[in-house]
Amino acid sequence: MTMHINLSPEMEGFIKGKVTNGFYGNATEVIRDAIRRMQSEEIRLAAWQLAIRQGDEQLDRGEEIAYSSRTRDTITELAIAAMHGAKPLDPDVLP
Repeated sequence: MTMHINLSPEMEGFIKGKVTNGFYGNATEVIRDAIRRMQSEEIRLAAWQLAIRQGDEQLDRGEEIAYSSRTRDTITELAIAAMHGAKPLDPDVLP
């Protein structure tokens, strides 16, 4: 499918800069990568919203856990252990 789009001069310059600097082979690659990143961000956002909704539902059912310095230390220890383990990190906790 062929699609024609209008870009601002700033956006066009940005795309041309990415190609000129060798990050991408052509403008189409830049646009495709941008769309893939947008799709990925939408998926991450939906997962985040679901996690919040699930947390709210747990709170509504009285399933909360009291947060304390001990809870924080336990979470930290688990995160450090996971970081040094062979298991891949959950993409939801990556920047």
